[in-house]
Amino acid sequence: MTTIPAFLPSPDAPARLALGEAPEPSPAPDEALVAVEAYSINRGEIFLLDAPRDGWRPGQDVAGRVERAAADGSGPPAGTRVVAHPPSGGWASRVAVPTDALAALPDDVPATTASTLGVAGLTALRLLRSAGSVSGKRVLLTGASGGVGHFFVELAAAQGALVTAASSSPERGERLLALGAAAVVADAEAAEGPFELVLESVGGASLTAALSRLAPRGKLIWFGQASREPGTLHFSVAGSAPFASIELFIYWRTGASDADDLATLVRLVAGGRLHPEVGLIADWHETPDALIALRDRRVRGNAVLTVG
Repeated sequence: MTTIPAFLPSPDAPARLALGEAPEPSPAPDEALVAVEAYSINRGEIFLLDAPRDGWRPGQDVAGRVERAAADGSGPPAGTRVVAHPPSGGWASRVAVPTDALAALPDDVPATTASTLGVAGLTALRLLRSAGSVSGKRVLLTGASGGVGHFFVELAAAQGALVTAASSSPERGERLLALGAAAVVADAEAAEGPFELVLESVGGASLTAALSRLAPRGKLIWFGQASREPGTLHFSVAGSAPFASIELFIYWRTGASDADDLATLVRLVAGGRLHPEVGLIADWHETPDALIALRDRRVRGNAVLTVG
């Protein structure tokens, strides 16, 4: 059996990850084979490595070049630079990617930048779409110091939103202000509401605090639980904002096209209207160290690994 180098879940290794050998990808007719040049880590993958399901390999945020085009003729031809969002397996030298999860890259968008556009970029873009018009609205975003937060703040501010970003790091707060945030606070409890729109990604007590800042007829979109603590909702708090609503958001269940949305993000980056925040670039052999740095919140924005 032909194999390729790839990072695999390893319970006894640092960061529960080790470089090993995986089977050579065997693309389906509607999949392209992509030679990986860079990938970024999303926080969900850190959680999944704690209890990986059988056969799962990490890697959803990838940029590289099409090595072999899809057999059914869909997608870009061989040699095309692409950003890709495979379901898994991207922390490797090659990965098979459905052509409906690929977008071509212009020469002036580096692979290291493009690799950040998968989970974080798609989540931010679709959150904004789910929120509807935000022009002139007061918006609270918790857990704003990660990749999603940086993308969302810049996208929403460009539409005229007054975004209060919750970030426990003063350094990260300065960058969020530079991207257009109207204010930065340490957490939801420090935010001065009310807000017509609240986006909550921390869970635990943050969910209750964020809900209590919601304006009447406002909307809270719950899209994450980074603290890994169950959210608690008290009826009295929920009743403090009459006619408000709570919406559960999962980015891959929106029905949107990955290919189309990736192409939109690429256009925004190429046009200088979206600036991915890359806090770490390292050789892919340093992936376990990058995972630990992300887990310890020592990386602002995205951690990107380059594949030689």
